Amino acid sequence: MTIFDSSTQAKRRNGPRGRYDLWLLVALIGLASIGVVMVASSSIAVADSQHLGPFYFLRKHLVFLGLGVIAAGLAMRTELKLLEKFAFPLLALAFMLLLAVFVPHFGMRINGAHRWLNLLVTTFQPVEAVKLILVVYVASYLVRHRESVETKFLGLIKPIMVAGFLVGLLLLQPDFGSAVLVITVTIAMVWLGGARPIFLFLMGLPLMPLLYVAATGESYRMKRLTSFLDPWKDPFNDGFQLTQSLMAIGRGEWDGVGLGSSVLKLSYLPEAHTDFIFAVIGEELGLAGVVLVIGLFALAVGRGLYLGLKGVEVGQRFAGYVAFGISLMLAMQAIVSVGVNLGALPTKGLTLPLISYGGSSMVLTCAMAGVLLRATFEITRALDARQMTTRMPAAVAVADANAAVSPREAEAA
Repeated sequence: MTIFDSSTQAKRRNGPRGRYDLWLLVALIGLASIGVVMVASSSIAVADSQHLGPFYFLRKHLVFLGLGVIAAGLAMRTELKLLEKFAFPLLALAFMLLLAVFVPHFGMRINGAHRWLNLLVTTFQPVEAVKLILVVYVASYLVRHRESVETKFLGLIKPIMVAGFLVGLLLLQPDFGSAVLVITVTIAMVWLGGARPIFLFLMGLPLMPLLYVAATGESYRMKRLTSFLDPWKDPFNDGFQLTQSLMAIGRGEWDGVGLGSSVLKLSYLPEAHTDFIFAVIGEELGLAGVVLVIGLFALAVGRGLYLGLKGVEVGQRFAGYVAFGISLMLAMQAIVSVGVNLGALPTKGLTLPLISYGGSSMVLTCAMAGVLLRATFEITRALDARQMTTRMPAAVAVADANAAVSPREAEAA
């Protein structure tokens, strides 16, 4: 009979323990904090021009951020297996939400686009929920059909087709920016799930003509695609947004003109508190502020991708793929938003995650962040369990060796 010595016995109270990734949490809180400050600064002129009071948008932003924090807290306490279990019902809900925007009186048409639902007390943009639902569905598919995805061309058809149908509904709204985001993240997730690049290339070929027609089918989209190449050719019409954005960023130089001292936000820069808030950051905080914001996004995305890889390695595939998907969604949206503000990409209606003013976008982005943090919790719990299994045999061996030594031999030693 083996007797464990108290000094060598492995002690554990509650088994494997997970933890939320600290660096990821710091990056997310940092971005949200910068968002509060910059929304306060960039929205004053907009609110005054509409006779709403200087801090109207800030107050609403704080309300939505508070709701987002609650949503993130609930997501952080929810086991991912529950999301995996309801992946199909959630996908059905996503299609219903995108179709609901076309229902008279329930769906809202703003600036020629059917993108919002009328919830009486507020409006809701379904695509924000669809982004998270898509990540959950693709992650569950990659877990269930791992071998097929890695070895067969047909294994890619279902997730790409689902993304294709979602893209079709988004183009009908129309929402070209979100459509590109959805298809890009889906392809990236499937690739990280082990799909062969040649299969993805062949699968994406039929989508290229569709995206081309969608991008060039309307005159205003074509103008967006061409005006960013030379915005100074028509700085008071098609190139107005971009030229104002570039002037704002140029004025910031190294350390900015000072918080609250932006000139371009004073009714010159359109959508200063939403789509072009990054330009205000560049003007008021300079290159230092730009580097800080990009650095925080890089930290959040990098930690998410790193821990996603660790999750796949320790068998937490669903958590790992969810971490991949949400990190990619945040990265792609941030890249597009920053690229538009810098004139590197055509103008798209995408906000800067966690920073731009927004209602449903802020709440659902916080919810995505909560799911990402939950994924890191479950991945670190699995890593802790693996470490326990490697420590236990060593502890047992030491205990057996000590037990094999007789008291007389111990005294002689």
